[in-house]
Amino acid sequence: MKQRIAIDMDDVMADTHAKFVKLYLEGEMPRYTLEELKEKSFHELFDEHEYKAISERVYEVGFFRDIPVMEGAQDVIADLMTKYDVFVASAAQEFPNSLREKWDWLQEHFPALSWHNYIFLGDKSVLNTDFLIDDLPRNLRTFQGEGLLFDALHNRDDQQFRRVTSWQDVATALL
Repeated sequence: MKQRIAIDMDDVMADTHAKFVKLYLEGEMPRYTLEELKEKSFHELFDEHEYKAISERVYEVGFFRDIPVMEGAQDVIADLMTKYDVFVASAAQEFPNSLREKWDWLQEHFPALSWHNYIFLGDKSVLNTDFLIDDLPRNLRTFQGEGLLFDALHNRDDQQFRRVTSWQDVATALL
């Protein structure tokens, strides 16, 4: 029997941060440049009003539908599927439109992953897989298997978990 891997979508398979940056830069008079937005998290740069304004964009129809694929994700996930049972585990109930949009996104960008392997949930502690690749330390803290923390600006200071900085790092760790 193959070992199982659960993979988070936002900021792991999907470059959600890049989508937020694009929306911010297209907005009214952005205060920061693309380079600055690559160096520091929104929490570090934005005041409360700016942070709330950009965060609320997730409620807009279409937000999750056109997020760019994280570089290397498609190739490495295809390789992982030869060795592991691969599941996508994403919180999709929090934002009303995200459930359908995430499903459609997966169908488009990862057609080899069956819908049987989509897990849309709120609490990842219920996952029964050997590995979880996620960008949020809080999800890894309650996970029973081995957690891999996918590098992001918002988790730079967390040292509790094995960190992977790219999909190539994931391949090195698991293939």
